[in-house]
Amino acid sequence: MVKPIEITDETFEEEEINSELPVLVDFWADWCGPCKMVAPVVEDLAGEFEGKVKVGKLDVDSSPKTAQKYGIRGIPNLTIFEKGEVVGQLVGVQPKANIKKRLDETIS
Repeated sequence: MVKPIEITDETFEEEEINSELPVLVDFWADWCGPCKMVAPVVEDLAGEFEGKVKVGKLDVDSSPKTAQKYGIRGIPNLTIFEKGEVVGQLVGVQPKANIKKRLDETIS
């Protein structure tokens, strides 16, 4: 099963900016209850969109620079990047269908 990639401040540019595929980044924190609710959905999407979208998780506590750079104030925050640019953002707990729809719109 495909798992989301763990992304840090140090690996963000390599994993996201230089990616040929669109990237869904789940900005989260260990203490965040809603983040734990979204985590299994993000894992499912990593498998469903394998080869079409790269899926990663970035812990805002251990990698605050990237979260600050993109103005992440509320988590969970699912941000979609394409060619280094933010093309979509979903904040808070989202139904899988909403996230999937945004990803489908990005890759079509």
